[in-house]
Amino acid sequence: MIFRSVFRLWSGMPARGAICQSLVFSACLGIACTAKCQVVPAGDEGGLMLSAGGAASGFYLNYGEQKMLGVVAFIDADTRRHLGIEAETRWLEFHNTNDINATTYLAGVRYFRDFGRLQPYAKCLVGFGHANLAFRLGQANSLVIAPGGGLDFLLNRRIHFRLIDFEYQRWPQGVYDSAPSFASVGISSGIRVRVF
Repeated sequence: MIFRSVFRLWSGMPARGAICQSLVFSACLGIACTAKCQVVPAGDEGGLMLSAGGAASGFYLNYGEQKMLGVVAFIDADTRRHLGIEAETRWLEFHNTNDINATTYLAGVRYFRDFGRLQPYAKCLVGFGHANLAFRLGQANSLVIAPGGGLDFLLNRRIHFRLIDFEYQRWPQGVYDSAPSFASVGISSGIRVRVF
C-alpha cells in the first residue's frame, strides 16, 4: 500500500529525471574515497652518488724510515644523508731507496658534509696490505687499519678536486719478530669525477 502511493507520487512528478540524477550523483559522492599518496620531500630524498678518482700520494713508512711516492685509485658511493662507502687501492712504488714498496687494498665508511663548494670528510678504512722488504729480503702481508679525512672542492656537479686526503695506516701484524707492527702516514691530492 505504501509502495503504491510512493510510486504514484513519483510518477506524477514532472522533474523526476533530474531528481533521479541528483540522487545517483549524491550516492556516488557519498561512497567515493579520497585518493591518498605520499611524496618524499625533495630535501630528504634518498639516492646514491657514485664517483671514481685518482690521486698522487706521498707517504712515510716507519719500516725502514722510507719516504715514498705513489698513486691511489678510489671509488666513493655516497648517499644524500652524508654517509658513504669508500674503496681504494694505493701503490707506493716510487722514490724507494731500499727496494721497499707497499700496496694496500682498503674499504670502509666515510662521513661528509657540504659547505658551499667545500666538502670535508672523515673516513675509517680496513683491508689488506702487502709490502716488499728492504733489499728483497722477504714480504709482509698484514691487516691494515686506516683512519683519515680530507677536503674536496666542488668545481661543478661532476668534478671535485681532492685538495688533501690524510691517512694514517696501522699494520698490526708487522713484518717479522723484531718489528711486530709498523705504521705509515701520508697525504694525497687528486681528482674525483661523479659517474652518476
